[in-house]
Amino acid sequence: MPIIVNLDVMMAKRKISAGDLAEKINITPANLSILKNNKAKAVRFSTLEAICSALDCQPGDILEFVKDE
Repeated sequence: MPIIVNLDVMMAKRKISAGDLAEKINITPANLSILKNNKAKAVRFSTLEAICSALDCQPGDILEFVKDE
């Protein structure tokens, strides 16, 4: 998939665990894990907004487009 989710990188920079982030943004740890491990097919803007707010970052800090070769 050409969209890569670098959520784990931003979480490490902010020193926040997956469990703490899931609680802050009000989603299940399982759903956060799906997103974090590039298994999600889509992400709601409301979820993306909550993640960016909790991590004090921009969407481009956690989403990356990688062109297929």
